[in-house]
Formats: sequence, structure tokens, C-alpha cells
Amino acid sequence: MEKKQNQLMRWFRLCPVRHVLTMLGLMMIGAYFLLRSCSAAMHWIYGHITAPVHQRLSSLCDHVRFSVGELLIVLAVLLVLAYLIWMILHMIRRKQILSGIYKIILTAVMLFSVIYGGFCILWGVYYEVASFQQESGIQRGLVSTEQLETVTQYFAELCNSYGQQVRRDEDGLFDEPLAPIFDRAETLYEQAEQEFPCLAGPSHRPKPFRLSKIMSYLQFTGFFFPFTAEANINVDSPACLVPSTIAHELAHQRGVAAEDEANFVAVLSSLSSGDPVYSYSGALLAYIYLGNALHKADKDAWGQGYWSLSEEVRADLTDNNAYWDQYETPVAKASDTVYNGFLQSYRQEQGLKTYGACVDLLVAYYYEAATQ
Repeated sequence: MEKKQNQLMRWFRLCPVRHVLTMLGLMMIGAYFLLRSCSAAMHWIYGHITAPVHQRLSSLCDHVRFSVGELLIVLAVLLVLAYLIWMILHMIRRKQILSGIYKIILTAVMLFSVIYGGFCILWGVYYEVASFQQESGIQRGLVSTEQLETVTQYFAELCNSYGQQVRRDEDGLFDEPLAPIFDRAETLYEQAEQEFPCLAGPSHRPKPFRLSKIMSYLQFTGFFFPFTAEANINVDSPACLVPSTIAHELAHQRGVAAEDEANFVAVLSSLSSGDPVYSYSGALLAYIYLGNALHKADKDAWGQGYWSLSEEVRADLTDNNAYWDQYETPVAKASDTVYNGFLQSYRQEQGLKTYGACVDLLVAYYYEAATQ
């Protein structure tokens, strides 16, 4: 027994800091999964840790126009690569293969436990406090094909109307400059806050992601980075949906965790903003999800709605589809699998399908307006 304890201590002394950090990370993960069914505990963590930390981080990151999160990710990747090269050379020189392999494996476990533990506390908690549906009173219900068709046509008409008010290039494609779109994002939620006080919060500038091509290969249009509380946006993807992507990621920044709710809030805030560029992008986002659902329910009804779209709107949809088609690679499939599992680990049972579940909310909220 004593011999085994001595062996364990020798392994511990090889890299004591990494052992301690691994244990701390695993403790954070364990605490989250043990306590997440306790509403009082989650609300306490949210009110005393998650929300205050995010408010401070986002305020600090607002002082620079680049994404601090992107910088940290790049530095982390470079450090990991440098560490692996250094460890391999060290193992060869010192001929300490077994201890070197142990250190590399422990480092990987440490990074996973600390990063995922951080995600649990700084992001997972959002899934366990009151949702936007609970706060707003908007509840999804059963949707008939007739209701779906009505609301889809309503958004098709909005796309046509707002689509005439945006700048276009010689091919008829959306051609609004992105810099002013990012600048106007800070006032995007002013009207939405009036109707839904649960969306109130400090306004922060979204950040364009410089390595957006990588995001495209991963099938990401944007992401909220909980370690810096920044809304990061893929600016390489078709510009027509960049404004609604900004609105979606800012919804996450305001505490809306579920992807279907963030999509709905993106449409809501965009349409209520009074900004035709954001309104067009929000209407287009809504039409895409509604149209996809209607296509499954009634192809003839979908066809009638699609061909009622203006030529310019259809051009934007075609351009968006063509862009993402070129990134349908094994890397994208692997990314989808990982992200699907990530969402499900936070009790988003539908995984990536959660994004499209906003259809029910759109019909519940906009059906009355669509019938007038």
C-alpha cells in the first residue's frame, strides 16, 4: 500500500500544478452537473458569479475594437503546438518517454477540464435560469400547416418590402457596408427592451472575427465567447445575414441561451429596430427557418411562397446557399457532431435542430399580425 502511495506521489510531483488545475476543473464540472437541477443554486451562481463576471469582461473588452476572444484562441493554439514540439524534443533528448507521454496526456485532460468547467459556470448556468419564454410569456404551441403557411408568406412580404430598401450591387445582391452595421448594433435592442424588459442590458459592440474563413469551415456564423463575454461574428459569410447574426449573438450576450429563443429574439429585435438593413436581415432569417419547415409540411405551398419573393431576395438566398455548400466538408461534419453533443450536454435535446425550433415561437408571436 505504501509503495503504491509513493508511486502516486512521484507521478504527482512530475507536474503538481497540472494535477491541481485538473482537479479544480473536474470539481467545477461535477458541481455544475450536481447542482443544475437546483434552481436556487443556479440562480445564485448566475447572480453572484456568471452575470457580474460577464458584465466586467464585456466592459473591459469594449475598449478595443478587435476580438479579445479571437486573440486568446490563437495564442492558446500556438502555445499548445509549441508545447507539443518542446515535449517531443525533450522526450527524445532525455529519453523520458513514459513520463513525457504522461505529461502530455495530463495536460490534455487539464485543458479539457478547465475549459469545459469554465463553460459550465460561465455559459451552462444560463440554460438553468429563467428562459426568455418564461420571462416574456411567449409560449410555443402546436402549429398547423395553415398557420405556418400564413406566417411564412407574411415574412416573404417583409423580405420583399425591406429588400427594396437596402443597397445592392450590379448583380442585385445585398451590398451594405459592414462597418456601419456593426456601429449601429449598440442601439439595436432599444425598442425590444421596451416591449420585453427581460432583454434589457448594457449595450456592447459585436466583434468581427478576423479568421472568419475558419468559422465557415466549422459552419459557424458567429459565437458568444463566455471567457471574454464577446459576440463574435463571421464577416466572410454572405453579408445579407450578418445583421441578424449580430442580433442573435447579442441575444446570447443578454442572457438568452437557447438557440431557438436567440433566433426568435434576433428576428424580433431586428424588425423592431426601425433600421431597414437589420429588418431585412431579420425577416430573411425568419423566412429561411419558416420556409424550411413549410417545405417539409407542404411543398406546393412553399413553392408558391418562394416564387412570390422578389428576384433580389431569391438572389440573396441562392448566394447564401452557394456559400455554405462549398464548406460541406468532413471538417464541417465533425464540427457539427461535436457542437451537437455540446448542446445536448446542456439539456438541449434537439442539439443543432434547436436552431430551427424558433419556427414555433415565430408563429406564436407573428400569426396575429400575419392575419391582419
